[in-house]
Amino acid sequence: MKVLNVAEKPSVAKAVATILSRNQGLRVREGRSRYNKLFEFNYSIRGQHCQMVVTSVIGHLMELEFEDRFRKWHSCDPAHLYHAPVRKFVPEDKLDIKRTLEEEARKCQWLVLWLDCDREGENIAFEVLEVCAQVNRHIDVWRARFSALIDREIHESVQNLVRPNQLFADAVDVRQEIDLRIGASFTRFQTMLLRDAFVLDFAADDRNLVLSYGPCQFPTLGFVVERYWEIQSHEPEEFWTINCSHKSDEGTSTFNWMRAHLFDYTCAVIIYEMCIQEPTATVTKVRQQEKLKYPPHPLNTIELEKRASRYFHMSSEHTMKVAEDLYQTGFISYPRTETDYFSERTDLHGIVQEQLGHPIWGSYAQRLLDPGAGLWRNPSNGGHDDKAHPPIHPTKFSAGESGWSQDHQRLYELVVRHFLACVSQPAVGAETIVEIDIAGESFSSSGRVIIAKNYLDVYRFESWGGSMIPTYVFGQQFIPTTLTLDSGVTRPPPLLSEADLLNCMDKAGIGTDATMHDHIKKLLDRFYATKDSNTRFSPTNLGEALVMGYDDMGYELWKPYLRSMMECDMKAVSIGTKRRNEVLTTCLEQMKACFLDARLNKVKLLEAMALFFERSNRSSGDEQHEVGDVVRQCTLCQESDMVLRRKPDQDLRKMIGLAKHQNRLCYFETSSESSDGNFMVGCLGYPQCRNVVWLPGSISEAAITTISCNHCTPGPVYKIQFKFRRLEIPPNYNIDHLGCVCGCDEILRQLTEICGTGSRICSTVPAARGRGSNASSTNAQRSNTRQTACIHCSQTGHSSNDCPSRVPRSRNSQSHRTNMPSGESSIPCNVCGTPCILRTANTENNRGRKFYSCQSQECNFFVWEDSLNSSSGGRSAQPATARSSASNPSRRGGRGRGDRGRGRQSGARTSDTTFVSATGDPVSGRRCFVCGDPSHFANVCPNRGM
Repeated sequence: MKVLNVAEKPSVAKAVATILSRNQGLRVREGRSRYNKLFEFNYSIRGQHCQMVVTSVIGHLMELEFEDRFRKWHSCDPAHLYHAPVRKFVPEDKLDIKRTLEEEARKCQWLVLWLDCDREGENIAFEVLEVCAQVNRHIDVWRARFSALIDREIHESVQNLVRPNQLFADAVDVRQEIDLRIGASFTRFQTMLLRDAFVLDFAADDRNLVLSYGPCQFPTLGFVVERYWEIQSHEPEEFWTINCSHKSDEGTSTFNWMRAHLFDYTCAVIIYEMCIQEPTATVTKVRQQEKLKYPPHPLNTIELEKRASRYFHMSSEHTMKVAEDLYQTGFISYPRTETDYFSERTDLHGIVQEQLGHPIWGSYAQRLLDPGAGLWRNPSNGGHDDKAHPPIHPTKFSAGESGWSQDHQRLYELVVRHFLACVSQPAVGAETIVEIDIAGESFSSSGRVIIAKNYLDVYRFESWGGSMIPTYVFGQQFIPTTLTLDSGVTRPPPLLSEADLLNCMDKAGIGTDATMHDHIKKLLDRFYATKDSNTRFSPTNLGEALVMGYDDMGYELWKPYLRSMMECDMKAVSIGTKRRNEVLTTCLEQMKACFLDARLNKVKLLEAMALFFERSNRSSGDEQHEVGDVVRQCTLCQESDMVLRRKPDQDLRKMIGLAKHQNRLCYFETSSESSDGNFMVGCLGYPQCRNVVWLPGSISEAAITTISCNHCTPGPVYKIQFKFRRLEIPPNYNIDHLGCVCGCDEILRQLTEICGTGSRICSTVPAARGRGSNASSTNAQRSNTRQTACIHCSQTGHSSNDCPSRVPRSRNSQSHRTNMPSGESSIPCNVCGTPCILRTANTENNRGRKFYSCQSQECNFFVWEDSLNSSSGGRSAQPATARSSASNPSRRGGRGRGDRGRGRQSGARTSDTTFVSATGDPVSGRRCFVCGDPSHFANVCPNRGM
């Protein structure tokens, strides 16, 4: 039978193969991945001869990520990430490992999983199982459970294989998905909100700075900030206390006032004066008792990190890295464990016996094993058991290895001394407590004598101070040597040390023994906190501002309660008392509500940041991607969302310029009056996707509603509540309108046409090379015109502004030329009567061409001289056809782009004259909807209301 064995790391695979093969007949060959070799040897499992193949992965084989359309930061509203589809896949850098597993699994009958025996390891085991089962559905899957890379453990585990635990893997899946969704949504939200709004001078590249949020990371930051706030808010208060001492032939005793201290100076002085007036001290109690100092519980991960920080000033992250090295080389047991008591089947004496040869603590180990010494004591029960691994203990003797650093040596020594201490008798001391009375006030003094140090002989990291006091007997009287009234002030608590922080996290259930050090490291990496040389943490301005902002919102997202509940739920999943989907649904619904509320109150974050940082004057690099309210999914790219935004005119020009740069024809109908509005519905995938709907400039307000359109598909398509400016729409239309921008709303289309801005749909067409480019654009525009019914005659085929049923206001059909006193030619303005001087255009398309224009700022009169010669009377042309639509090239008579702005030459349809400004550029094309005059708009029409 051929058996595929998979370990979590290459070093573990090598150790397992070496132990099982006993270094005999071990063959090594390369796999697809150069880091993950394959070891082959023969072995017997439960009496059955097997050909063993041992290989490894490198941690998690798969990653959990959103589907591609949600992975980009600006691809969707962050609130959608709570329900966006996710997938688990093998990343590119681990495909070689996957191919190796697939090739070997095809040839094997058994799969034995040698992953770490905790929840995370169980999840990795199921990732390996999934890959192998896809190519061999009949492979028999087993799990090896071990706690140390030593001969006894490995041989015993392979002979007692069990089935993988699906519940453990489910608990990790739940945690991964919850952390991904919550972390991604809040991280995107606060990064896009704050990064470019403030000058964050602590980061070298603040444009790429990520202001991350983690469900465990943020409560951890909360502990640091809360302690810092306690210190900052502390107000020193003076107090007074009475101190007494007595010197005798046997020594000096210091007696402490049993009131401790008083904050009322007058009361303290009165009591002190009473004691001075009657200073005789009388012994009222002498109590002698045996005192025990117990050794520590067996060592688990949290205690290892706390003690390494306290004794050696090692960070928790570095502690775990060194511990992992010692584990993989077989010197200590698995370092990630919550268990703090040894099971009855653990050979404790055998572990002690391995340390007999050590030059420093070998003699103490010998005393432990000597029954006559009476030093041995079975270790205490700490009350924690993760059902996976025993407490951390030494598994191999070492007097120091050549490749070890000082930290390796220290940590190994700590593990050994801690184990020897926990199987030792407690230290024994004799304590004497003496109480005296002076003028009715009680004072006490204590002394201690160490009778037997026991475990303290080997556990040098702890001490038990002993101090002798003179002998006193009940009823004895004496005059104190000193009796003083002293003052002091209250002091704030110290900053949290790393050991303190780990303790807070452990008590609140934040993170696991395997992840707590990672959460602390992220606080430092993200500039949320700093750590001094005494391993004490202070929040940075950024960390304090974030916590302050969320605290002001009322949601205590920086408190441990929410995460603690989640950790309890995940533990319930691992033991089967709660279902995976139940926990996922509950947690995500709760956190989505928090997220939506936080976004509504984002001003609190901005206000908090403004207390610590200067506002930034730079424009946001994400201004094109500013997330608004979602209207629908983009129908062009089908990946991102279309959102409602309000953009300034310069951004419109930028988008036009970008489109021209990419050799595209973009047709916009713009207006000088639209600067107050410029609402648009654009794709979040910009610039990759340029799908955009420009809304009329007459809109003053627009807001997404929760009402879906019943006509537009695919849905949902959310309607928008518009508010128009009264003077810019006909009086028979309401200024408030609930409409859909996706083409089904007739009223919105009518208002768009009447206001003269066109549909404002950006039609991006690749610039064609050769013939037919304008024709294709023209046909597209004609088809749009045909589909829209005229609001005057309800017929299709023409726009409302070109309707033949409209009767324009009569005008003079001819302008009369006169000569100015200076000899210059002029004609009277058809609007105000002011003489219009003959001028010469200097634009590229019309250089040298003569035109007349009114000098009045209020008029927009303009006419080409050659138009007058062709009997086209300038402004006397019919107003319905004087307008030139920028979005419909067909109405220019099929002319190319080079003809833009040129007037009609002679003859037919002289009313199709196109007016241009004094610069030679076309006029806006908007005109008064009351009288049809293109020289003004409806809000200043002199005929309005007639």
